Amino acid sequence: MSLADAIIPCAQIVEKGDPLRFRTVMAAPVAARAILFPLYAFNFEVSRAPWVTQEAMIAEMRLQWWRDALEEIAEGKPVRKHEVTTPLADILSPAQAKRLDESVAARRWDIYRDAFEDQAHMDTYIDQTAGHLMWTACDVLGARSEAEKSVRDLAFAAGTAGFLRAVPELADAGRLPLLDGTDNGVAALAGRAADRLARPRVARSVQPALWPAIGAAVTLKQAVRDPGSVAEARLDPGVTPFRLARTALLGRLVL
Repeated sequence: MSLADAIIPCAQIVEKGDPLRFRTVMAAPVAARAILFPLYAFNFEVSRAPWVTQEAMIAEMRLQWWRDALEEIAEGKPVRKHEVTTPLADILSPAQAKRLDESVAARRWDIYRDAFEDQAHMDTYIDQTAGHLMWTACDVLGARSEAEKSVRDLAFAAGTAGFLRAVPELADAGRLPLLDGTDNGVAALAGRAADRLARPRVARSVQPALWPAIGAAVTLKQAVRDPGSVAEARLDPGVTPFRLARTALLGRLVL
């Protein structure tokens, strides 16, 4: 099977399950797509694992399956055959696989109805999910290590924006997504995330890994200005064809 053929199932998963990231990858150079589609397909499969069943034990087993696959990649063992794991194994180093294992472990919070323990717990969750994913994408595309902090800052802002957009759905599912759901609490959370918005200095070839953050500034500014828009599902995702096209044309992130 050619690399292009191996990537097609991943692209289909992302197109169906994560349309924002699909649009950003399709705007990226062809070479980047072979990296980003497996990563984003992996992220989607892991993120949905806690939600496809009401049985906590089964959800735990689904996440453990992905952790076991990443362990196989990290240890250089034959990797279980799957439309995502096969191309994923071709692009990840052992260290990158171990990093993504942390992101899978963080998703255990999604299985249960417990609130975050405190703000530090929530921050860690966002860093280990959104942060690990974006930094790994940059890392695989060849980013220098000194860019990690700014990439993680951007990922934290974008991850918080995405989390805020998901609040109504999480609440409907019986979850307790926010430590402080008052207007002041929501505005403070969005403001903290907005303060971490950054444009990491990475090579043009790495830039597509940052593009899922397009629109994060719009979402966070609205949440600060109009915190009621979070619970009422009125948050603007901020992604427009113009902003995406301009980002692709310039080769750098347009927030």
